[in-house]
Amino acid sequence: MRRGLIYVEGQTEETFVRDVLAPDLASRLNMALTPVLAKTKRTKAGATFKGGISSYSQVKKEIRQLLRDSNVVLVTTMIDYYGLPNDFPGQDTLPAGTPYERVRHLEDAFQNDIGDPRFLPFLVLHEFEALVLAGLDHLPSVLPGCAQQVSQLTQDIGGLSPEEINEGHTTHPSARICQHLPDYQKRLHGPRVVQRTGLDTLRQKCPHFADWMHRLESV
Repeated sequence: MRRGLIYVEGQTEETFVRDVLAPDLASRLNMALTPVLAKTKRTKAGATFKGGISSYSQVKKEIRQLLRDSNVVLVTTMIDYYGLPNDFPGQDTLPAGTPYERVRHLEDAFQNDIGDPRFLPFLVLHEFEALVLAGLDHLPSVLPGCAQQVSQLTQDIGGLSPEEINEGHTTHPSARICQHLPDYQKRLHGPRVVQRTGLDTLRQKCPHFADWMHRLESV
């Protein structure tokens, strides 16, 4: 079985890869995809805190370490577009245009900066909760008693595509969810909703995610 590594921003993404994405790729593509959680900082005692992206220099260092493994056929990422550090490649030349144009610009700059043909960057538009919004109908099954709040959240979104919900401080996907569902827990409920939604629906409702999946399948 071919081996791949996916550098993930947090434990929510780690759970998604482990429970949803990796089993699919293993069964269809004979690829074992292993999540690797980002390291954020170290204490004086040497302990490492994992999860979150604080600087691009740390991301680049860790990805290059993963690429030293000659046995992997690819290294990919699952990092939120929302809240990227200012030193991320392409930020200073970010074009106007659609979210899809901006995120592909950053991914291209990211790929060029790493400079390895096995590297396949993916930035989630705008964050993991966009995938949760693609399966709103499943929220009441993992968070009982929230049907009315989900209905209000649906009205708040107003028909926007999950990946096009903007990146404002109070209007990015997770902020919208938490405003209507204060009991929502990202690490607990997010992966469950996405698993029940299924990859086929995610690909249908999230074009940028679908494009990444297509590129994974083409490796």
